[in-house]
Amino acid sequence: MKRLIVALFLVYGVFVQAQEFQCAVQVTSQKIQGSNKKVFETLQTALMEFMNNQKWTNDKFSPEERIDCNILINITEMISIDEFKGSLQIQARRPVYNSNYYTVLLNHQDQDFHFRYVEFEPLVYNPNSFDSNLIAVLAYYANVVLGLDYDSFKNNGGTTYFQEAERIVNRAQGAREAGWKSFEGQRNRYWLIENILNQYHRPLRQCMYEYHRKGLDRMSDKVEEARAEILKALELTRKVHRQRPSSFFTQVFFTAKSDELVNIFSESFSMEKGRVVELLKEVDPGNSQKYEKILKSS
Repeated sequence: MKRLIVALFLVYGVFVQAQEFQCAVQVTSQKIQGSNKKVFETLQTALMEFMNNQKWTNDKFSPEERIDCNILINITEMISIDEFKGSLQIQARRPVYNSNYYTVLLNHQDQDFHFRYVEFEPLVYNPNSFDSNLIAVLAYYANVVLGLDYDSFKNNGGTTYFQEAERIVNRAQGAREAGWKSFEGQRNRYWLIENILNQYHRPLRQCMYEYHRKGLDRMSDKVEEARAEILKALELTRKVHRQRPSSFFTQVFFTAKSDELVNIFSESFSMEKGRVVELLKEVDPGNSQKYEKILKSS
C-alpha cells in the first residue's frame, strides 16, 4: 500500500490502482512570434501524459490518493526549431483529512528551464542515465513532490524520493543546461535537494510531518488543539533558521505555507497570535507584512 494512513481515510469505493499524479500541464509562448505554435500544443499533451502515466513508485495509489499537481511552462525564447528556453512553475497539494480543503506542498518557480523537444518524440524516463534535460527536470520535480507528500504523512517518509532527485542531479553534472550545479547560484535544483537532505534541515522535515498529520489533519474536529500542534511544529523551523538563516528549503516551505498560516492563525486567540507572529517574522522575515494581518484580524 502507498501510505497506510492515507488509505485509511481517502479510499471511498472500490480500490482501483492508479498512477501517482493527477497533473495538469500548460505551455504558454506569448513571447514567441511568427512560429508554428502547434509544437507547443503537442509538447503540452506529451508532458501531461508523461507525468500522469509514468509509474514513479512501487506503491499502489487509488484515484483519490493521486497527488494534485499543476505545471506551467512559459517559453520565452525559441533558439532553434527544437530548442527552447523559459521557466517552469510547479504547484502540488494534498487533501486535508475529513475536509474539502487542499494544502499546498510546493509552489515553486524554476527560471533555468532550457530544453530540446522534437515534436512527437516519445518522452521516456531512464532512471540510470541523463538522456534529456526536459525529462530530467520533470523527473526531478516529480520526485521532490513525492518526497514532500510522503514526508507529510510520515516523519522522513519521503527520503527515498529525495534521494532519487539527488541521483538525477548527480547524473546531470555534465549537462550543458543550467540549474544543476552548485556554482550556478544558491537557488537552483542542486541546492534545493542538498538542503532537503542536509542534516541541518531535519527539523524542517519533521515540521512537515507534524504540521500536516498532527495539525491540519485534525482541524476538522479539534481546531484549537490542531492549531497548537501547528505552532509547535513551526517552532522546529527556528532551529533551522538559527543555523542556516533564510535557507533555500526554508524559503520554499514558507512560499507554500505563508497564506495558509495567515488564514489558520487569524482565527486564534490573542496570546497565540502574538507567539506565532513573533516566530514567523523571525524565521520568514520576507513575509513579515503578510503575518501582521494575523494580529489585525478580529
